[in-house]
Amino acid sequence: MVGGHQHENHRAAGDGKKYAGSVAGDGKKPQEVLTMKAVTARVTRGLNIGSNLLAADNSGARIVRITGVVHGKSRKGRQQFAKVGDWVKVSVRAGKPDMKGQVFDAVIIRQRMPYRRNTGEHVCFEDNAVALLKDEKGNPKGTQIKGPVAREIFERWKEVAKLAQYVL
Repeated sequence: MVGGHQHENHRAAGDGKKYAGSVAGDGKKPQEVLTMKAVTARVTRGLNIGSNLLAADNSGARIVRITGVVHGKSRKGRQQFAKVGDWVKVSVRAGKPDMKGQVFDAVIIRQRMPYRRNTGEHVCFEDNAVALLKDEKGNPKGTQIKGPVAREIFERWKEVAKLAQYVL
C-alpha cells in the first residue's frame, strides 16, 4: 500500500460481516457480531420479562425465566417484551441441579399469543418454549428439540431449526 501501512485486522468493506471490538492498530483481533435477519411476519408481543417458559431441548433445563431481550427494541421507560425468533437471556428455574440459577442465551421457538404471517394466516402454539444456545454465534446447546418450531425460526436461526422434529 502506497502512502501508509495496512494492519492485519482491517477488513474489506464488502465482505458482508460486521465486526466489533477492534480499532485500527490496537493489536486485537476483531470479533464477529451476529446480525439477525428480519422475520417475515407481523409477530405480536407475546412474552414479558419474568415469564416462565418450557425449555424444549435436551440441554438439561426444564423451566426457564426470561431475564432480558438481546437487541430488543423498546421505548424509554417501557419494559421490554419478547416474541418468536427473539434472542433472550434466561435463568434456569427447574432442571439439572447444576444448571439451576445459571443464565444462558436462548431463542424463543414457540409462543401462545397468536401472530400474523404475511400470507394472512394467524399462528399460535399451545405453549411458550425456548431452545438454549451454547454460544453467541447461535449454536444450540442441546442436540434435539421436542415439538414443533415456528417457520420464523428457520429463517433467522437455521442451526436451531435443523434440530426440530418439524417446522410449522
